[in-house]
Amino acid sequence: INTITAVLDEYFPEFETVFKQPFKGKASMHLLKVCPIPKFILELGEDGVLDEIKKAVKKTVGRKKAAQLVEAAKDSIGVDYGEYAARFKIQQLLEELELITNQLEALEAEMAETLKKTEVSEYLLSITGMGVVSLATCLGELGDPLRFENARQMSRMAGYNLIEDSSGKNKSGTCISKRGRKNLRSVLYQISLTLVANNKELRQLYNYLKTRENNPLKKMQALVVISKKVLTLIFTLSKKKAYYEPELVFGSYRKSQLQAA
Repeated sequence: INTITAVLDEYFPEFETVFKQPFKGKASMHLLKVCPIPKFILELGEDGVLDEIKKAVKKTVGRKKAAQLVEAAKDSIGVDYGEYAARFKIQQLLEELELITNQLEALEAEMAETLKKTEVSEYLLSITGMGVVSLATCLGELGDPLRFENARQMSRMAGYNLIEDSSGKNKSGTCISKRGRKNLRSVLYQISLTLVANNKELRQLYNYLKTRENNPLKKMQALVVISKKVLTLIFTLSKKKAYYEPELVFGSYRKSQLQAA
């Protein structure tokens, strides 16, 4: 997408003023294949562009867009040489983009089907903000949550257990060991970012950790705590075969801390 956009910026930067999201609409994707550059748009004219839009979109729309595109092509500041090579390059890149998109869709569908075969997916997907791909990737690294005796074992597997951070005679506190699965930490980090943005309870905890009066944490440190909380949720919901309930996310002590903040 970035490469296609770079070519458009050179030859027809105004295309994205007509189609705000050119890689999501059927009409814009079709026009990118047929006439992505002013030369070919002007050759088609407004009626020709409209005919191409109708090939991609069945409903009766497009006259306004066709007119806007032609006007933009007339006043374009893009370069006016090598148009055929540029169009061919865009067509080739679009074919590659479609292939990758189809492969991703097939992969995600396979992940969803495999996830259904586990005994715990419906409970874990009830966590607000948790998606199929994120959960499948996490369980792919973590394995069956039911094989663990407690959430601490999961944390150690990810390398989240704390060790002394020292060098010679200097002791500066503790840090996570990172003696675990790097890929698991990576996916937990991505999940934590998503949950902090979409999960009210974990966002509240994240903000509290960064702003508390005693020992406020930096962003990355707070996300590690959120990641460990995610593992606790995975363990608890899997073991109990229970759905996510916001009021049960925190114990009484943590609730009192959050309320006081």
